[in-house]
Amino acid sequence: MTRYGNRSGDSGVAAYELAPGRITVQFQDGWKYEYTARSTGAEDVATMHRLARAGRGLSTFISTTVRERYARKFR
Repeated sequence: MTRYGNRSGDSGVAAYELAPGRITVQFQDGWKYEYTARSTGAEDVATMHRLARAGRGLSTFISTTVRERYARKFR
């Protein structure tokens, strides 16, 4: 996984992993959430890819837009 840039300094996101049509996000508490084009929509996954690379806004986007639409949650 790639360490999240956390440009705001207060993100709950620790790391992420990108793949076509998918993103896995690891939060500071150790839980990982996989979001897929099927679970959230391709446009939302593309937005999360962009935000992850930028290191800013990913946690907010997840909490306000995709919320519980993850494909799976695991440790």
